[in-house]
Amino acid sequence: MAQAVAEGARSAGAIVEVKRVPETVPAEVAKSAHFKLDQAAPVATVAELPDYDAIIVGCPTRFGRMPAQMASFLDQAGGLWARGALNGKVGGAFTSTATQHGGQEVTLFSVITNLLHFGMVIVGLPYSYQGQMTLDEIVGGSPYGATTIAGGQGQRQPSTIELGGARFQGKLIAETANKLFG
Repeated sequence: MAQAVAEGARSAGAIVEVKRVPETVPAEVAKSAHFKLDQAAPVATVAELPDYDAIIVGCPTRFGRMPAQMASFLDQAGGLWARGALNGKVGGAFTSTATQHGGQEVTLFSVITNLLHFGMVIVGLPYSYQGQMTLDEIVGGSPYGATTIAGGQGQRQPSTIELGGARFQGKLIAETANKLFG
């Protein structure tokens, strides 16, 4: 999903960096719980966030909200909030859940709430992306952001429609940032 969001943003001319937040659990726990630890994306720092015109936060769902790792990262941005360093920047969110009713919208709101507190302008996945309206198959997608359904063991990959939604949202966020900062 992150790569599809990035593709969409790049298609609108954006320079994109895909990063991840630091892991907060001990390595033994992460391995035994089958965390994805082999990610190629570099680790993000809070200090670099003001350098971006747009920030798109993607995370899995953990009990219907963002996982503790993402919450911890965003919690460390209090100094940016106090300085208004992210005011007016464009933000968005996307997520993945294990099941169709696994809390996609609540997870998106848990991210978006943080972005709004930072003073960011939020761009979701509007219904102009018609793919999320299909009744031909089960798909993620919400006006609040792109989503996918991964399965309890991560056995399902994002569908063509879900990846299309991620690209659509990434492009729309980049276009919005370009209008604001162009």
